[in-house]
Amino acid sequence: MAVRSGVLLYWFHVFCAGVFADVWKVTVEPEMKALVSSCVVLPCSFKYPVQEHPSDRIRAIWHTKDNWNDIIFHKDPTKVKDSFKGRTKLIGSLGGSNCSLEIYEVKNHDNGPYCFRVELETSKKDKYSFVENCVSIKMIEQASKPELQAEQSVQEGEPAVFTCSVRHTCPSHQPTLTWNHTGKVIMSYKNIGHGNWETQSVLTFTPQKQDDHSAVACTVKHHGNVKGEMTETHRIFVKEQATLSHILIPVISGLGSALLFGLLCFFIAKKRYEFCSGASEQRQIAYPAASNAFFCNKPGQNTSSDSPLGHFPEPPSPPRCPTPPLVPSIPSSSPEHPDLIPRRAPNPQLSPQPLD
Repeated sequence: MAVRSGVLLYWFHVFCAGVFADVWKVTVEPEMKALVSSCVVLPCSFKYPVQEHPSDRIRAIWHTKDNWNDIIFHKDPTKVKDSFKGRTKLIGSLGGSNCSLEIYEVKNHDNGPYCFRVELETSKKDKYSFVENCVSIKMIEQASKPELQAEQSVQEGEPAVFTCSVRHTCPSHQPTLTWNHTGKVIMSYKNIGHGNWETQSVLTFTPQKQDDHSAVACTVKHHGNVKGEMTETHRIFVKEQATLSHILIPVISGLGSALLFGLLCFFIAKKRYEFCSGASEQRQIAYPAASNAFFCNKPGQNTSSDSPLGHFPEPPSPPRCPTPPLVPSIPSSSPEHPDLIPRRAPNPQLSPQPLD
């Protein structure tokens, strides 16, 4: 009999749990991140049996999971745990089934887990603690730098856009973002889900030449006395704007170089032409045309019977005109050579004529 009663009680518990699970329901994030000394919002929504009750007849309570008497939020401040007095606030509308809780001045021991409990003041039986869906908090001792996105190289005279963003878990006290450069600033706030939010600042300005190699900095300021690196910098390089001078100077420089090169080639060609013309004239003086024969007397022959020795070949280029050596004079009274007449070598500056 006892076994039979135990089985019936078990199935009754399972049935009731299934029925109440569909009626009493809460939705929370199992884990949240929070900056120490800042704030955190625990998102929460719930469902209870009678939806027609006004919000002032619904009692919301947050307590620790291990001890339901350790209350961290109650509309009666006297029932709140001393370490949480003045640090918690219900920011959701209970009439809209929003039970989100904000915790100010987060301590490094506010880890939780924390559970939500709802009570209907019109009925002593309509109350439920969602101990199976509680929230734990992961503490972050120091804040991280904001994220700064921008092009490293920007064009002078054209608008440049810089985007700075930071993620957080305290939408009721959004962090502020400031810039070290003037310009048009647009702020935006976005829910990125799971209790996380993003604050974004967009800076737009027109870079000038003096902005080259300068640093654009974005600084974040969180709610509370938060520690950590708050500033992110981005160095930019400004490309100079193309003007008429940027176009004319290279063109004029190129034309000037081409003109100088052309003049140099012209003078070189002119000097070479003059040199070749002068050498040709000297060749014609020193060496007549191939049809002209060059005669001289052979030693031992009579001066009246000169015989041709032949033509001189064309001299190699460029021609050289050596100074003609003097033929040693032999005295006419020499008994050894009575037939020779003392003569000089032909002058290369004079055109020799063939003898008749």
